[in-house]
Amino acid sequence: MTDVRLSSAAAKRVAAIAARQGDPSLKLRLSVDGGGCAGFQYKFGLESQVADDDIVTETDGVQLVIDAVSLPFIDGAEVDYVESLGGASFQVRNPNATSGCGCGTSFSV
Repeated sequence: MTDVRLSSAAAKRVAAIAARQGDPSLKLRLSVDGGGCAGFQYKFGLESQVADDDIVTETDGVQLVIDAVSLPFIDGAEVDYVESLGGASFQVRNPNATSGCGCGTSFSV
């Protein structure tokens, strides 16, 4: 069981993308890779498949998929979709991050 959540705004955005692409099976994948200016970086993708060892959570009928290796770095986090004057993006509110960078996609633990 995981405690990573997908906000309603993020679920709505994924559903809109899936509808536009005509693929209702699209899921949002979140993974953590080494790199970025703070040590680790979030990586987002859209895909239809789920691997056997993936962790899946669901909000408003939309699934968030996380690989088992990434989970310890983001357990307890919330994935949100934020629109502002600077643009729109998926963002992670991660309680495990001890620091981050200005771009918002890189963090350290």
